[in-house]
Amino acid sequence: MPTIVLASQSTSRLRLLEGAGLAPKVLVSNVDEETEFFNAMTPEDMVVALAIAKAHTVRELIDYPAIIIGCDSTFDVDGATFGKPGTPEIAKERALRISGRSGLLHTGHCIIDTAQGREIADRVTTKVVFSQMSEVEIDDYIASGEPLHVAGGFTLDGFGSPFIPVIEGDYTNVVGISMPFLRSAMSQLGYSWPEVKEMR
Repeated sequence: MPTIVLASQSTSRLRLLEGAGLAPKVLVSNVDEETEFFNAMTPEDMVVALAIAKAHTVRELIDYPAIIIGCDSTFDVDGATFGKPGTPEIAKERALRISGRSGLLHTGHCIIDTAQGREIADRVTTKVVFSQMSEVEIDDYIASGEPLHVAGGFTLDGFGSPFIPVIEGDYTNVVGISMPFLRSAMSQLGYSWPEVKEMR
């Protein structure tokens, strides 16, 4: 039975997998996401390319049968990529731009089954609608530190939740991994969901 390996340092992704009964091993890829190669792509293509890069980088680190899960998320506003803001100034600028509007949260997934030598990669997109936010609310949210290190500068499962009244699509995709996509990919690879939960 292969080991499930999460090629991500995201605590939200790990919580999703563990919450669904999986027991992944975590190996961080350390892929540089801010290169000209990736930045030249559309948001839709970029997340899939980065997910593939992360999964393949971790693939090189292991020598045991594994199912590697690589993911990357970005928030697409009018065709512009909103990755991790990194600074309070960028986080505020983006929050002001998306207040009262909507955008598309894209998550690229790459699943590699090393035992079978098979790979499945695709993107899942969810529409996220934001309430109108006051400047006081935005400043308070940024002061929490949470939005600085997450795609789009917001979370659906944390301090950002009061400002997101509607999503259209898969909730888990916004958190970081589309669990329905993962189940479908595992099925395509020949594993039933109960079998996936037994992988250690």
